[in-house]
Amino acid sequence: MSKTDTTESTPAPDETTGAAGAELSTAPREDREDTAVGGPTLGFTGWLRWFWRQLTSMRIALLLLLLLSLGAVPGSLVPQTSADEMKVQDFKAAHPTLTPIYEKLQFFDVYGSVWFSAIYLLLFVSLIGCIVPRTWQFVGQLRGRPPGAPRHLDRLPAYTTWRTAAGPEEAREAALALLKKRRFRAHRVGDAVAAEKGYLREVGNLSFHIALIVMLVAFAWGVLFKSEGGKLITEGDGFSNTLTQYDDFKSGSWFGTDDLEPFSFKLDSFEGTYEKSGPQRGTPRTFEAAVTYTRGGADKKTVIRVNEPLKIGDSKVYLIAHGYAPVVTVRDGRGKAVFHGAVPLLPIDNNITSTGAIKVMDGYRDKNGKKEQLGFSALFVPTFAGAGQGTMFSQFPALDFPVLALTGYHGDLRVDSGLPQNVYQLDTSKMTQFKIDTGTGVAQRMRPGETMTLPDGAGSITFEKEIKEWASFQISQQSGNGLALAGALAAIAGLTGSLFIQRRRVWVRAVRGEDGTTVVEMAGLGRSESAKLPEELADLAVALTAQAPPAAETPRADPEAVPETAVPETAVPDTTEAAPDTAVPEPAAPDTTHPADAPAEDPAPSGEADK
Repeated sequence: MSKTDTTESTPAPDETTGAAGAELSTAPREDREDTAVGGPTLGFTGWLRWFWRQLTSMRIALLLLLLLSLGAVPGSLVPQTSADEMKVQDFKAAHPTLTPIYEKLQFFDVYGSVWFSAIYLLLFVSLIGCIVPRTWQFVGQLRGRPPGAPRHLDRLPAYTTWRTAAGPEEAREAALALLKKRRFRAHRVGDAVAAEKGYLREVGNLSFHIALIVMLVAFAWGVLFKSEGGKLITEGDGFSNTLTQYDDFKSGSWFGTDDLEPFSFKLDSFEGTYEKSGPQRGTPRTFEAAVTYTRGGADKKTVIRVNEPLKIGDSKVYLIAHGYAPVVTVRDGRGKAVFHGAVPLLPIDNNITSTGAIKVMDGYRDKNGKKEQLGFSALFVPTFAGAGQGTMFSQFPALDFPVLALTGYHGDLRVDSGLPQNVYQLDTSKMTQFKIDTGTGVAQRMRPGETMTLPDGAGSITFEKEIKEWASFQISQQSGNGLALAGALAAIAGLTGSLFIQRRRVWVRAVRGEDGTTVVEMAGLGRSESAKLPEELADLAVALTAQAPPAAETPRADPEAVPETAVPETAVPDTTEAAPDTAVPEPAAPDTTHPADAPAEDPAPSGEADK
């Protein structure tokens, strides 16, 4: 068997392999005439054809994919109106110079902007225009057969040859059976066997691009049909999945309120524990909400944790925040309770120092019987560090030493002005502050069970001993998540196949040589350079030699050489002079054999010497 060529350079199909090396890929071929665009020679149809070919080229698809990735960067860095409008307003107030620029560039609504939508749609069209013709071309290759062997197999990257005593037909049949056994698509073409393997490479390539389209469709579907809202719930309170129950709600363009999943749930209790010592002091250890949810008339209990949402149909309920809701009671000057309930306060640091507002809008009358509204600015700390002159802050997130500081106002809360108000903030523009203690107006600090008496018989407010906890939930309903997951998995599988599977062709030619033996040639050609192709060819050649073994080498005859059997070695006595080199003794003479050379145990039978 001859050497196996391991040259890695693949010859151009038109120089060596011809049609045998063509169509190893379904990538679209670009004509040189198409790339040389001359303005005056192209009409409207020609420009459309040129634009379509550019749009559906692979380089444009990669460029659009890069632009889409870059376009998503502002959406991650700049607050988005669709995600949190309050953060957008805060950003605009903090950056008055950048705000007009960002508004013109639509950076506050990146995913709904004109330029992002244009990139998205162009990428979608480019992928479809690239995939459709490649798919049809690949289907045609699957329906066809591998091309015949090139004329010069020895010029291919991987090549080996040997001579065998087996006949050409026998060698070809053995090669055909071997290649089919190794899962090659093989058939006989003339004096050779043509085989091809690695079609899954193109399947993976096409699957990857189709998966990208599936992911784009899933992304668009999710944006158009999604809904997302938030709800803060105090222990003992519940929520029903209707539009009026949400604190804030956003939905896609094609989402209707009738599409909301019908369910409800109640927050039974919230449990939060924290690390008490060490470098991670204050870090949450337990953060879970026990709820009872109802769907279809059946009540079920479950626990919602961080990153472990409650799944109800297409909706998911996420636990996103937690805080405290002190229970307070407000009485008027006659001692009548005009407000009683838990007031959720919003945390402003990791130790849950919280702020908020208590609003008494109806039922309150001053000492003269005049209707008024009361408001209290509240600052709550679950663990008070001790008395001080400055602003108090919490030292630990657990309820170890709770303190509530209140500043009271009376007048008009402006809740009927027609302007939206934040329930956690107090509008004091039409209100008068109560003068507490010495008239300084400083807020009064209270422990659970204590009462702050309002001046001039205006009433009182009591900080009850009960302190409830609240949890904030995000209720999301988004279609297309399963489709997006399937597309992502298909893209990974397709990319893996296109990277690790090699498309290659193998030819085995068996012809009768001049000396009567069969000359077997085996060669391989891959779509790309790979060291595995020569190794695979060598393995196939070794397997084929079992059916077509190499023939023994036949030495060439020398006409001037005397045959070795014509000059046998002659033994003579030592005292006799050796005969000249030209003397050829008669082989049948009885005295030409030395007695010592005669066999000792098997003497010749009578008459054998005459032969």
